[in-house]
Formats: sequence, C-alpha cells, structure tokens
Amino acid sequence: MSSPAETLLEGDILLYPTDTLYGLGVDALNSEAIKRLKELKGRDEGKPISVIISDMEMAETYAEVTPLAKRLAERFLPGKLTIILNAKNLHDELTGGTGTIGIRIPNHVFCLALAKEFGRPYTATSANIAGEESKRSVPEILAQFGEKASMIGKVIDAGELMESLPSTVVDARGNRPTVVREGAVPKDKILNA
Repeated sequence: MSSPAETLLEGDILLYPTDTLYGLGVDALNSEAIKRLKELKGRDEGKPISVIISDMEMAETYAEVTPLAKRLAERFLPGKLTIILNAKNLHDELTGGTGTIGIRIPNHVFCLALAKEFGRPYTATSANIAGEESKRSVPEILAQFGEKASMIGKVIDAGELMESLPSTVVDARGNRPTVVREGAVPKDKILNA
C-alpha cells in the first residue's frame, strides 16, 4: 500500500482532510496528474488550483513572495488562509494561465507532515464536483463523485470533519491585501494585518 507521499509521486489523486474541508491532492508539478484532477472535478480550464506548501521558504521557490505575503503568513499561517501571489516555476495547467498561484499552509498535522515529506507543493482543491456542495465525510464525497470516485488513488479518512468556513483567499501581490473570498479568517483582520 502506497504512503500518501508515494501516491502523489506516482501521479495519483489523494483524498485527504485539512483544517477546513477534505481536499484533493496531486503533485503540483505533474501536469498530467492535474489534468486528471480537473477531469474528476469537472473543473474549468481557466481556474487556477491552490497548493499546500510546508513553509514560506518553499513558497519562495514557486511564488514571488511579497513583504505583504510574509506579514500575512507570520500572522495567520499555519491557518485557514490562501495567499495569492505571482507564480514561479509552475505550469499553466496549475495556474490556469493566470500566472498566479494560491498558497496554503493549513493548521492540520496531516497536511503539514505530508508537505514536509513530499518536499514540494501538492494541490489543495476542495473534494467536490465543481459547483456542487463540499461534503464533510468520505462516504458522502465518494457518493458525489459516483463512478469517477475510482479515479482517486488513495483516501485518508479522518471521519466527518467539523463544519468550517473555507479558507479566506487574499491577493497579496501588491502592498495592500485584497480579499478575494472571505472565509474562516475575517476580512477586517486581514485588512488590519
């Protein structure tokens, strides 16, 4: 049986728990795996996919980390925040042709351990069909995917996750934060960071 890191290395899809929802992970540097992930989700080509990283040092390899992003990371990460930055060394399959990437460092022991073991980013997209509600338990998620659930190579079942808002998404490419989606971290806390 493959470990979660081996599952990613083999180009397979991993269903895993985070500090907000269940996520779907593939190696963020494997364009074929990302194509399969998009097929599973029925996701638009033009939408970028966020990634989980182990720390801001790893972020420097794959994104243009701004002083604002560092400030937000110090204040809110690990946590329920996705920071949008200009991408580096990442292909269009992941960025959706936008040239940007959302980075996450979830406050979740499994996600952090996997990011450290894997040593590079893996995708952090919600485990649902695009446009459908995100479910909080593995059986509900697999039922939503139906026959396509067989595309998932490995499942990490942490039981039913507690209800949570999704991560707050902040564009930190400039000098001032722009809240793209308000989620678990309130907008006013971001704007006052």
